[in-house]
Amino acid sequence: QLQLVESGGGMVQPGGSLRLSCAAVGSTLDLYAIGWFRQAPGKEREGVASITRSGDSTIYASPVKGRFAISRDNAKNAVYLQMNSLKPEDTAVYYCAAGFFGLDRERYGHWGQGTQVTVSS
Repeated sequence: QLQLVESGGGMVQPGGSLRLSCAAVGSTLDLYAIGWFRQAPGKEREGVASITRSGDSTIYASPVKGRFAISRDNAKNAVYLQMNSLKPEDTAVYYCAAGFFGLDRERYGHWGQGTQVTVSS
């Protein structure tokens, strides 16, 4: 049974950076495309970035394009989300998910429990 564990969240000032990690327990991540999603209070969960099984293709939501970068290291069984130039509107709980490539929640069947990211001065 695949379990996903996110880490790296925290509080940062606007313009700062954070790197989120997603680790797998119970299976290998290279069997799946991986997506990062976020959910702010009172809002629906939205796709942020996705990466294919091999890592040869990525896709980003428009609000984060050019600021966020998704990557994976299959040898370490981990996926990362580098977040730069953070804005207050990036504040949310961030989740990683395993499934099929894309930004739609319905493509993913395995979810982590999330990590809080707060951008505030």
